[in-house]
Amino acid sequence: MRVDLNSDLGESFGRYKLGLDEEVMNHITSANVATGWHAGDPIVMRKTVRLAKEKGIAVGAHPGYPDLMGFGRRYMKLAPEEARNYILYQIGALYAFIKAEGMELQHVKPHGALYNALVKDEELARAVMEGIADFDKGLIFVTLSGSRAAEIAEEIGLKVAHEVFADRAYNPDGTLVPRGKPGAVIHDKELIAERVISMVKDGGVKAINGEWIELRADTICVHGDNPKAVEIAAYIRRILEEEGVKVVPMGEFIR
Repeated sequence: MRVDLNSDLGESFGRYKLGLDEEVMNHITSANVATGWHAGDPIVMRKTVRLAKEKGIAVGAHPGYPDLMGFGRRYMKLAPEEARNYILYQIGALYAFIKAEGMELQHVKPHGALYNALVKDEELARAVMEGIADFDKGLIFVTLSGSRAAEIAEEIGLKVAHEVFADRAYNPDGTLVPRGKPGAVIHDKELIAERVISMVKDGGVKAINGEWIELRADTICVHGDNPKAVEIAAYIRRILEEEGVKVVPMGEFIR
Protein backbone atom coordinates (compact mmCIF):
# COMPACT_ATOMS: atom_id res chain seq x y z
CA MET A 1 0.00 0.00 0.00
CA ARG A 2 1.37 3.41 -1.03
CA VAL A 3 0.36 7.00 -0.40
CA ASP A 4 1.77 10.46 -1.10
CA LEU A 5 2.13 13.28 1.45
CA ASN A 6 1.79 16.76 -0.08
CA SER A 7 1.95 20.30 1.22
CA ASP A 8 1.21 23.76 -0.21
CA LEU A 9 4.52 25.61 -0.22
CA GLY A 10 6.29 28.64 -1.68
CA GLU A 11 3.57 30.98 -0.42
CA SER A 12 5.84 33.73 0.87
CA PHE A 13 5.84 36.98 -1.08
CA GLY A 14 8.47 39.72 -1.14
CA ARG A 15 9.36 40.52 2.46
CA TYR A 16 6.39 38.54 3.84
CA LYS A 17 7.25 35.03 5.01
CA LEU A 18 4.56 32.37 5.29
CA GLY A 19 4.92 28.75 6.28
CA LEU A 20 7.75 26.47 7.38
CA ASP A 21 8.70 25.20 3.95
CA GLU A 22 12.18 23.86 4.56
CA GLU A 23 11.21 22.03 7.74
CA VAL A 24 7.99 20.58 6.30
CA MET A 25 9.90 19.31 3.27
CA ASN A 26 11.77 16.87 5.53
CA HIS A 27 8.58 14.83 5.92
CA ILE A 28 6.54 15.11 2.68
CA THR A 29 6.97 13.57 -0.76
CA SER A 30 5.30 16.16 -3.03
CA ALA A 31 5.32 19.97 -2.95
CA ASN A 32 2.56 22.14 -4.41
CA VAL A 33 4.40 25.34 -5.29
CA ALA A 34 2.49 28.64 -5.53
CA THR A 35 2.67 30.14 -9.00
CA GLY A 36 2.61 33.85 -8.18
CA TRP A 37 -1.07 34.78 -8.37
CA HIS A 38 -2.43 33.93 -4.92
CA ALA A 39 1.06 33.87 -3.36
CA GLY A 40 4.70 33.44 -4.25
CA ASP A 41 7.01 35.47 -6.46
CA PRO A 42 9.86 34.60 -8.87
CA ILE A 43 12.49 34.54 -6.11
CA VAL A 44 10.35 32.38 -3.83
CA MET A 45 9.34 30.06 -6.67
CA ARG A 46 12.91 29.28 -7.66
CA LYS A 47 14.06 28.93 -4.06
CA THR A 48 11.23 26.49 -3.32
CA VAL A 49 11.90 24.39 -6.42
CA ARG A 50 15.61 24.30 -5.56
CA LEU A 51 14.86 23.19 -1.99
CA ALA A 52 12.58 20.43 -3.28
CA LYS A 53 15.36 19.22 -5.58
CA GLU A 54 17.85 19.14 -2.69
CA LYS A 55 15.46 17.11 -0.55
CA GLY A 56 14.32 14.73 -3.32
CA ILE A 57 10.73 15.92 -3.35
CA ALA A 58 8.48 15.89 -6.44
CA VAL A 59 7.12 19.27 -7.53
CA GLY A 60 3.68 20.32 -8.72
CA ALA A 61 2.12 23.65 -9.70
CA HIS A 62 -0.36 25.26 -7.30
CA PRO A 63 -2.27 27.81 -9.41
CA GLY A 64 -5.11 29.94 -8.10
CA TYR A 65 -7.28 32.94 -8.77
CA PRO A 66 -5.46 36.23 -9.53
CA ASP A 67 -6.10 37.43 -5.98
CA LEU A 68 -2.88 38.16 -4.11
CA MET A 69 -4.56 40.36 -1.50
CA GLY A 70 -7.19 37.74 -0.70
CA PHE A 71 -4.69 34.84 -0.82
CA GLY A 72 -6.82 33.14 -3.44
CA ARG A 73 -9.57 32.36 -0.95
CA ARG A 74 -12.20 34.62 -2.56
CA TYR A 75 -14.36 33.26 -5.37
CA MET A 76 -14.19 34.92 -8.79
CA LYS A 77 -16.41 34.53 -11.82
CA LEU A 78 -14.28 33.40 -14.76
CA ALA A 79 -15.26 32.69 -18.35
CA PRO A 80 -14.06 29.24 -19.50
CA GLU A 81 -11.48 30.79 -21.84
CA GLU A 82 -10.11 32.89 -18.99
CA ALA A 83 -9.84 29.90 -16.66
CA ARG A 84 -8.13 27.75 -19.28
CA ASN A 85 -5.51 30.37 -20.09
CA TYR A 86 -4.98 31.46 -16.47
CA ILE A 87 -4.05 27.89 -15.58
CA LEU A 88 -1.79 27.45 -18.58
CA TYR A 89 -0.03 30.74 -17.79
CA GLN A 90 0.67 29.80 -14.18
CA ILE A 91 1.89 26.30 -14.98
CA GLY A 92 4.25 27.77 -17.54
CA ALA A 93 5.63 30.27 -15.02
CA LEU A 94 6.55 27.58 -12.51
CA TYR A 95 7.81 25.23 -15.21
CA ALA A 96 10.45 27.78 -16.20
CA PHE A 97 12.07 27.36 -12.79
CA ILE A 98 11.57 23.59 -12.77
CA LYS A 99 13.32 23.30 -16.11
CA ALA A 100 16.11 25.63 -14.99
CA GLU A 101 16.74 23.33 -12.02
CA GLY A 102 16.73 20.20 -14.20
CA MET A 103 13.55 18.79 -12.69
CA GLU A 104 10.24 17.44 -14.00
CA LEU A 105 6.74 18.74 -13.25
CA GLN A 106 4.72 15.98 -11.58
CA HIS A 107 1.25 17.40 -10.95
CA VAL A 108 -1.14 20.35 -10.77
CA LYS A 109 -3.23 21.08 -7.70
CA PRO A 110 -5.47 24.18 -7.81
CA HIS A 111 -5.40 26.42 -4.75
CA GLY A 112 -8.01 27.64 -2.28
CA ALA A 113 -11.29 28.97 -3.63
CA LEU A 114 -10.47 27.70 -7.13
CA TYR A 115 -9.93 24.17 -5.79
CA ASN A 116 -13.31 24.27 -4.04
CA ALA A 117 -15.09 25.84 -7.03
CA LEU A 118 -14.01 22.98 -9.32
CA VAL A 119 -15.87 20.51 -7.13
CA LYS A 120 -19.20 22.27 -7.84
CA ASP A 121 -18.77 24.06 -11.20
CA GLU A 122 -18.40 21.53 -14.01
CA GLU A 123 -17.86 24.15 -16.72
CA LEU A 124 -15.04 25.74 -14.74
CA ALA A 125 -13.55 22.34 -13.91
CA ARG A 126 -13.50 21.33 -17.56
CA ALA A 127 -11.84 24.62 -18.58
CA VAL A 128 -9.15 24.29 -15.91
CA MET A 129 -8.39 20.73 -16.91
CA GLU A 130 -8.23 21.68 -20.57
CA GLY A 131 -5.59 24.24 -19.57
CA ILE A 132 -3.61 21.50 -17.84
CA ALA A 133 -3.96 19.21 -20.86
CA ASP A 134 -2.83 22.03 -23.16
CA PHE A 135 0.47 22.02 -21.29
CA ASP A 136 0.93 18.28 -20.79
CA LYS A 137 -1.65 15.48 -20.69
CA GLY A 138 0.82 13.39 -18.71
CA LEU A 139 0.47 15.57 -15.61
CA ILE A 140 -1.42 14.36 -12.57
CA PHE A 141 -4.45 16.42 -11.57
CA VAL A 142 -4.94 16.59 -7.80
CA THR A 143 -8.52 17.07 -6.59
CA LEU A 144 -10.91 16.32 -3.75
CA SER A 145 -11.39 12.58 -3.33
CA GLY A 146 -14.47 11.21 -5.06
CA SER A 147 -15.49 14.54 -6.58
CA ARG A 148 -17.09 15.17 -9.96
CA ALA A 149 -13.91 17.07 -10.86
CA ALA A 150 -12.00 13.77 -10.67
CA GLU A 151 -14.45 12.17 -13.12
CA ILE A 152 -14.14 15.08 -15.57
CA ALA A 153 -10.35 14.87 -15.45
CA GLU A 154 -10.48 11.20 -16.35
CA GLU A 155 -12.89 11.95 -19.20
CA ILE A 156 -10.40 14.47 -20.59
CA GLY A 157 -7.60 11.94 -20.28
CA LEU A 158 -5.66 13.30 -17.31
CA LYS A 159 -4.23 11.13 -14.58
CA VAL A 160 -5.94 11.82 -11.24
CA ALA A 161 -4.79 11.81 -7.62
CA HIS A 162 -7.66 11.68 -5.15
CA GLU A 163 -6.74 13.93 -2.25
CA VAL A 164 -7.75 13.75 1.39
CA PHE A 165 -7.01 16.28 4.12
CA ALA A 166 -5.27 15.34 7.34
CA ASP A 167 -6.42 18.28 9.42
CA ARG A 168 -9.87 19.09 8.02
CA ALA A 169 -13.34 17.87 8.95
CA TYR A 170 -15.66 16.52 6.25
CA ASN A 171 -19.34 17.08 5.50
CA PRO A 172 -21.49 13.98 4.87
CA ASP A 173 -21.33 14.67 1.09
CA GLY A 174 -17.54 14.39 1.10
CA THR A 175 -16.84 18.12 0.87
CA LEU A 176 -14.72 19.96 3.43
CA VAL A 177 -16.37 21.80 6.31
CA PRO A 178 -15.79 25.54 5.66
CA ARG A 179 -12.91 26.95 7.72
CA GLY A 180 -15.16 29.45 9.51
CA LYS A 181 -17.31 26.75 11.12
CA PRO A 182 -16.53 25.18 14.53
CA GLY A 183 -14.54 21.96 14.23
CA ALA A 184 -13.53 22.57 10.62
CA VAL A 185 -9.81 22.43 11.38
CA ILE A 186 -8.42 19.63 13.55
CA HIS A 187 -5.37 20.37 15.70
CA ASP A 188 -4.86 17.17 17.74
CA LYS A 189 -2.05 15.25 15.99
CA GLU A 190 -3.16 11.89 17.38
CA LEU A 191 -6.70 12.39 16.09
CA ILE A 192 -5.32 13.57 12.75
CA ALA A 193 -3.17 10.45 12.45
CA GLU A 194 -6.09 8.21 13.43
CA ARG A 195 -8.23 9.77 10.68
CA VAL A 196 -5.43 9.45 8.13
CA ILE A 197 -5.02 5.74 8.82
CA SER A 198 -8.78 5.33 8.51
CA MET A 199 -8.80 7.06 5.11
CA VAL A 200 -5.78 5.18 3.76
CA LYS A 201 -6.41 1.68 5.11
CA ASP A 202 -10.18 1.57 5.62
CA GLY A 203 -11.18 3.72 2.64
CA GLY A 204 -13.14 6.33 4.53
CA VAL A 205 -13.65 8.45 7.63
CA LYS A 206 -16.41 9.76 9.88
CA ALA A 207 -17.96 13.06 8.79
CA ILE A 208 -18.51 15.90 11.24
CA ASN A 209 -21.98 14.52 12.06
CA GLY A 210 -20.67 11.01 12.72
CA GLU A 211 -21.74 9.48 9.39
CA TRP A 212 -19.25 7.23 7.57
CA ILE A 213 -18.13 8.50 4.16
CA GLU A 214 -16.02 6.58 1.66
CA LEU A 215 -12.86 8.25 0.38
CA ARG A 216 -10.00 7.18 -1.86
CA ALA A 217 -6.67 8.41 -0.51
CA ASP A 218 -3.90 8.72 -3.11
CA THR A 219 -2.36 11.80 -1.53
CA ILE A 220 -2.74 13.43 1.87
CA CYS A 221 -2.51 17.20 2.28
CA VAL A 222 -0.66 18.57 5.29
CA HIS A 223 -1.00 22.35 5.48
CA GLY A 224 2.39 24.04 5.72
CA ASP A 225 1.02 27.24 7.30
CA ASN A 226 -0.27 25.42 10.37
CA PRO A 227 1.87 26.44 13.41
CA LYS A 228 2.31 22.73 14.18
CA ALA A 229 2.78 21.72 10.55
CA VAL A 230 6.23 20.19 11.01
CA GLU A 231 5.23 18.19 14.08
CA ILE A 232 2.02 16.97 12.42
CA ALA A 233 3.71 16.01 9.14
CA ALA A 234 6.45 14.08 10.95
CA TYR A 235 3.92 12.28 13.15
CA ILE A 236 1.63 11.32 10.26
CA ARG A 237 4.53 9.93 8.26
CA ARG A 238 5.83 7.91 11.19
CA ILE A 239 2.41 6.42 11.94
CA LEU A 240 1.82 5.56 8.28
CA GLU A 241 5.15 3.77 8.03
CA GLU A 242 4.53 1.91 11.29
CA GLU A 243 1.24 0.72 9.75
CA GLY A 244 3.12 -0.66 6.74
CA VAL A 245 2.14 2.11 4.32
CA LYS A 246 4.90 3.28 1.97
CA VAL A 247 5.06 7.07 1.68
CA VAL A 248 6.25 7.95 -1.84
CA PRO A 249 5.61 10.62 -4.51
CA MET A 250 2.27 10.16 -6.28
CA GLY A 251 4.04 9.88 -9.63
CA GLU A 252 5.45 6.52 -8.56
CA PHE A 253 2.06 4.79 -8.44
CA ILE A 254 -0.45 6.90 -10.39
CA ARG A 255 -0.19 5.93 -14.05
